[in-house]
Amino acid sequence: MKKLIALLVISLLSLRAVFPGEGMWLPLLLEQLNESEMKTMGMRISAEDIYSINKSSLKDAILQFGGGCTAEIISNEGLILTNHHCGYGQIQRHSSLEHDYLTTGFWAMSRSEELPNPGLSVTLLIRMEDVTRRALEGVHDNMAGSEREARILENIKKIESDAVANTHYKAKVKPFYYGNEYYLFVTEVFTDVRLVGAPPSSIGKFGGDTDNWMWPRHTGDFSLFRIYADKDNKPADYSPDNVPYRPKNHLPISLKGAEKGDFTFVFGYPGTTQEYLPSFAIEMITGETNPVAIRLRSKRLDIFDRYMGESDLVRIQYSAKHAGVANFWKKMMGENRGIKRLDAIAKKQESETGFIRWASENPERNAKYGRIIPEFEKLYAELSGLKLDETYLIEGGLGVEAIRFAYSFKGLVELARDNASPGDIEKAVSQLKLSAAGFFKNYHRPVDESVFSALMQDWFSHQEAVRMPQGLVRASIPYGTNYARWAEAVFSKTIFANEERTMALLDGFKPKNAKLIENDPMFILAKDIYQHYLKNIQPGVARLTAGRDSLQRIYMLGLMEYQPQRRFYPDANSTLRIAYGKVDGFYPRDAVYYRHYTTLEGILEKEGLGMEDYVVAPKLKELHAKKDYGRYAAPDGTMRTAFAASNHTTGGNSGSPVLNADGQLIGINFDRNWEGTMSDLMYDPDQCRNISADIRYVLFIVDKFAGAGHLVQEMTLVD
Repeated sequence: MKKLIALLVISLLSLRAVFPGEGMWLPLLLEQLNESEMKTMGMRISAEDIYSINKSSLKDAILQFGGGCTAEIISNEGLILTNHHCGYGQIQRHSSLEHDYLTTGFWAMSRSEELPNPGLSVTLLIRMEDVTRRALEGVHDNMAGSEREARILENIKKIESDAVANTHYKAKVKPFYYGNEYYLFVTEVFTDVRLVGAPPSSIGKFGGDTDNWMWPRHTGDFSLFRIYADKDNKPADYSPDNVPYRPKNHLPISLKGAEKGDFTFVFGYPGTTQEYLPSFAIEMITGETNPVAIRLRSKRLDIFDRYMGESDLVRIQYSAKHAGVANFWKKMMGENRGIKRLDAIAKKQESETGFIRWASENPERNAKYGRIIPEFEKLYAELSGLKLDETYLIEGGLGVEAIRFAYSFKGLVELARDNASPGDIEKAVSQLKLSAAGFFKNYHRPVDESVFSALMQDWFSHQEAVRMPQGLVRASIPYGTNYARWAEAVFSKTIFANEERTMALLDGFKPKNAKLIENDPMFILAKDIYQHYLKNIQPGVARLTAGRDSLQRIYMLGLMEYQPQRRFYPDANSTLRIAYGKVDGFYPRDAVYYRHYTTLEGILEKEGLGMEDYVVAPKLKELHAKKDYGRYAAPDGTMRTAFAASNHTTGGNSGSPVLNADGQLIGINFDRNWEGTMSDLMYDPDQCRNISADIRYVLFIVDKFAGAGHLVQEMTLVD
């Protein structure tokens, strides 16, 4: 009877192991794994309408934007939509004191005004395929880890080569479930992508760092770009002769909005999740590395804030850097808080105890899985120290911009030392000149000098000298604990914090000039920091990571065997996925409930708080006062700005389309709530919410605020 009850409990836990809203699913497998549930939840289209290689489907309108975000095609003339924060770097690069597009916004009123973005690309999926059998061909259990990896890499290389032979496509095979399955992705990459429109930061970044990762939100987090192709509609580098891309499909846009309980799904490129890690990993992340990274990033942000508040030029130079540092900083804080609230470590430990007990009940299972949890514990005990060292080095030492920049000259030094040909040296110098021009355009020495002083003080105060780069330790000795004096000495002497001195070095560079680089105090520090990482940290991390991944692969198999009724979704790995759920509010804490949508009224309420992050454009206030919302108002006459739903998202989903039951665009995913940021490690159906800009607010800003109605006319609107 006890065994029967235990089996019953395990079965029930397995059935509830994936909640509606949890999971990032492969479009290829929707029909067999998810379509039935999605239709039960309200979806009215089919799995083939979402993903098909035989006919046009929604997947033909979904793009990976710049390698780190998602975008969607919204017209038959290649117009694409993504987040403002995804396009932020491009908007910032086009901005200057004369044309401050970050502050004022940018709108191309004709095709000739659309701005090229060298280096920006978008990637369209052509097809995906399960190639597990081919990838694992010749692999057996008795292989050493390195031998197994080499065989798989050899197999993958052939699969990728065969997939795109005699085509302009690209191919990539990626592992799933820690190397238990492999899938091929064939893609088309477009490199002529032009900026079309972006709202001012008072709309696109409304709420700033104050509201980042928070709900309720009122941010018009969107920007518009356009794909250009050659006359044959094929990818081509930028040319004035290129024409707007003609897609196989573009997303229709619904003006009906989203109400509580409505089915929604997110279609995009989530970056990384780690849902199946053992408790020891969660302890390491939330108890050791996150706190250090949070503290060091806080110091950088304080310095950025001080200098950005004193100068408009510095504000423009450091806006994108500030956003990049702040985004993960606040996410880590929310993640730690959520893991603690969920008591996630104890829950993982409880699951691991059950797994060990299950494995021990059968000799064959015990031989295969019985050692996994103890081995994890031993491995993470060693890995934790190295990951802490790595965190200090990356967030501390490499948090200094000039250190990273100085190290980029290492290749030139090696060419000179090895008596490379004049042509090779000239090529390296040319590349460094381009790099230097970009670096100094967005660099302010006083900021970086202050960052150096603050980060070095923290690093030296919290780590034992024996665990730090020894050259760095020796260099600090003459200055004792006066880190500001050390910073001033290094920055006044280095070439790499001064544009004129850097360019003078590169102009007419001769091999003998390599000594100037080698003797530069910033280069010496940079070289020591990187060598310390490559010699004392990276090998150990690589060895232990390989061991962890091998254990994790076996553990994943064991979990699937342990919970046979559970639908296991693969961790995110920057491949195209579907997440689905329902529009919903939530209770963040006792006696507090957050409604599922926000309105323009809330923007004016926040302005009343008098905070810098809550500045409202005069024209937006004017439109609000007149209630001049056009066809974009909700049925109750309000202008809705954002909504929350239970779709499981992560970094990379930024810019993803949020679609309704009919596959129509109703919003743009741009964030998660702070209470749910731990969803990369553990999903909580009561707290995890994705946050999206209401598409009606986006259209209202484009049309009524910006006066760019010609862009709306390109789109397919559905009442």
